[in-house]
Amino acid sequence: MKTIDLGKWSRLARYQEKLPDNMVRCHVCPHNCIVHEGKYGFCQTRVNYQGELYCIAYGNPCSISVDPIEKKPLFHFFQGAKIYSLGTAGCNFRCLNCQNWNISQSSLQELDHYDLMPEEVVQQALHHGTNMIAFTYTEPTVFYEYVYDTAKIAHEKGVKTVLISNGYINENPLLDLCPYLDAANIDLKCFDDAVYRKLGGGQLQPVLDTLKTLKENSVWLEITNLLVPTYSDSPEMIQAMCEWLVENGFADTPLHFSRFFPTYKLAHLPPTSESILIQAKEIAENTGIKYVYIGNLPDLLGENTHCPNCKRMVVERIGYVVEKNFIHNSQCGFCGEPIAGVWE
Repeated sequence: MKTIDLGKWSRLARYQEKLPDNMVRCHVCPHNCIVHEGKYGFCQTRVNYQGELYCIAYGNPCSISVDPIEKKPLFHFFQGAKIYSLGTAGCNFRCLNCQNWNISQSSLQELDHYDLMPEEVVQQALHHGTNMIAFTYTEPTVFYEYVYDTAKIAHEKGVKTVLISNGYINENPLLDLCPYLDAANIDLKCFDDAVYRKLGGGQLQPVLDTLKTLKENSVWLEITNLLVPTYSDSPEMIQAMCEWLVENGFADTPLHFSRFFPTYKLAHLPPTSESILIQAKEIAENTGIKYVYIGNLPDLLGENTHCPNCKRMVVERIGYVVEKNFIHNSQCGFCGEPIAGVWE
């Protein structure tokens, strides 16, 4: 049993409901865990201490880096910028294909961590020459209080904030956070609820609700869909997903199809085939999605931006580097078509 030591890296959790017998229900994500006294929630970052729920992922990130914003991936948000990125241990999913499983599936007690309170995060971002902060590497919802306080201070200092998330968050916490969020990339893992549960341990509908909430609250949004062989790479599932996106107003939202590589509990599967990635891009474009990208397969040149009107290339990317840019005043430099995004 893990020892409960609140210490300096804890805060009283938001969105909790007291229950009989010193139990408490967490309402930050759709798991809505009931946590018994002395026990931890599913995410491993929330603990019931004497009948109160505390978040113990606060000011103690285990991973920090300054990344190109294209790595998130965000292609239509201040392209070419650097972004100060951090995350703690813990996660509210159990993805079989998790790339950061050594962080996400570990408890905070198992990993070394930094000592970096919200004010210091903002200071460090500015010190490293960037006015952007990304909450990433694992699911930011599990360190919500840290995200919220940091994002609020960041906005007071003119620093932009980005959420890289699985989208598994309840509506009220997300609505409270939106005023302090500038952009998000949501990992839409598949478009089948049974597969969602099998692949990650969550449900599809709450993620779709998150997409709508972010859009309705003017947070710049991009979507990533990792095509995992035998799980999420069927043309029928991709078609259904793209149709839903277009029907719900996401035709202008960049969609990143990402290539799966064998890892963690799916190390026995092959990488996503090139033909499936090409087919997914064609399905999305034919359905009406204007900005479609292929990630983790540079030979296809699938990370360049093309004008949806004249079809000319308006942004050329090689890796995470923007080599050419023909977008001027948020418009195609060739035909004047507006290019959706936050460019400056």
